[in-house]
Amino acid sequence: MHGFCLKTIYTSLFTMSIKPLQILLRTALLCTFLPLSSCKENTPVTKPEFPALTFENPDANGGAWKTIIIASPKDYSIDVPVSVDSDEYQKELNQSKAVISQRTYAQDVAINHWASGGVLRWNQIARELVAKYNHPPKEGEKPDPTKPMASPPFAARAYALLSVAQYDALVATWFYKYKFRRLSPSHNGLKSSLPESNLPSYPSEDAVVAAVSYKILSKLFPAENDYLYNKALEHGNTRLWSGANLKSDILAGGRLGEQVAEKVIAYAKGDNFDNAKDQDQNWKEKAKKIKNSWVSQNAKKQAPLLPLMGMVQTWFDKNEVLGNPQPPAPPSLKSTEFKQDIDSVKKIGDTRTEEQKRIAEFWADGVGTFTPPGHWNKIAEELIRNQHFTELRTAKILQQLNRAEEDAAIACWATKYKYFFPRPTQVDKNIKNSLAVPNFPSYTSGHSTFSAAAALVLGHYFPQDSTRLKKMANEAGMSRIYGGIHYFCDNEGGKMCGEKIGKLAVDWGK
Repeated sequence: MHGFCLKTIYTSLFTMSIKPLQILLRTALLCTFLPLSSCKENTPVTKPEFPALTFENPDANGGAWKTIIIASPKDYSIDVPVSVDSDEYQKELNQSKAVISQRTYAQDVAINHWASGGVLRWNQIARELVAKYNHPPKEGEKPDPTKPMASPPFAARAYALLSVAQYDALVATWFYKYKFRRLSPSHNGLKSSLPESNLPSYPSEDAVVAAVSYKILSKLFPAENDYLYNKALEHGNTRLWSGANLKSDILAGGRLGEQVAEKVIAYAKGDNFDNAKDQDQNWKEKAKKIKNSWVSQNAKKQAPLLPLMGMVQTWFDKNEVLGNPQPPAPPSLKSTEFKQDIDSVKKIGDTRTEEQKRIAEFWADGVGTFTPPGHWNKIAEELIRNQHFTELRTAKILQQLNRAEEDAAIACWATKYKYFFPRPTQVDKNIKNSLAVPNFPSYTSGHSTFSAAAALVLGHYFPQDSTRLKKMANEAGMSRIYGGIHYFCDNEGGKMCGEKIGKLAVDWGK
């Protein structure tokens, strides 16, 4: 995708040895002054994957929306923009006209890519990275902090931190947009290749999203810093190449995004996720106290996944997330209820239909995928793209979805390591499973918990799809039973917990 011009910009930046904290500032300066004539191409630009973002409601009161991590947008000051009548502003316009006149094919492709919505594009990048790192460590392999295992709980947290940072930063952006009310350069004589908008252009929402997303994801995936750095540069550059923003819009947005990102990173350092692995393996003592407790079914017995995930800081009230109503205790292995449940799972394994196999595989979201929370982010993206939302409203939906997903992980994992309930294939070796058995206890089902929470949040924002979303969530839960790795009680307990957490997220939004 990157043509010679983009490579030149990146090479110039990396040889300058400038701290990456000012990425958008460097982007603006280089885009304005770097010669581009040698890159001119006449290749016609193909139809973009998605149309450029347009919106019917600019969410003019968005600067007053409730924030999550930052206390107030006023805590993050930016420079007062120069007047559109000033010589400085006119100089910026002329510089942008020169850049636009020499725009290349590669730059047009990049413009079209990012114009469909930066929030969703960075969500895609996050999902791609989760899929890349969603692999258990190889036998004997030492942990590499720059290459984390992107398990479902890790992924849920990554999506949540990204979405929260984007949302809080955009609330601050809207506050300053409507404080200064500087219209886009297209209103002042600059021809833009993107649809004209009455949304104030200072600071640039795209610069904010690029800066804050880069900062968060590079902390979560340190080995991907250069890749993410280039993506942020490209994203910021497209606003200048297209004529949608001026240098000063980009500078202000970059600074604002970085400030908010630092606040969210500070929150993440104290959320207790780093202790979720239970390095001292205290889980063993808990498991010993439970008769017929879960044991790893891996060929080489391994420690379970994140035994202390239930101790991680929740986004919503912890007493409500982990408190009543709680899923009931799983049935005794000697009870009639349990016998009926496991017999049903065994029967499905013996008579599994092609449709049940299809459903199990569709929702599997195992190793090498962007996990169940990522699957629901993909569903959210498809719903959002059918609407005409601002970047701010998109970010609001995603932060509520993803905070619910992480809290679903926290509550579900707390239950798993409270009961250490064995998997069906541990209790009955004759059960024919079609899916790999996860390396953690059975009760409750993560898929059911994630899916019930997601369907409730998305159903609130897309009421016309709420019935379909609930059916999808039910199917996702049943898929684990069809695969032979969960019981019906796992499914029901997870659904109860997920719906509770989904309601907490919806109520916050009200």
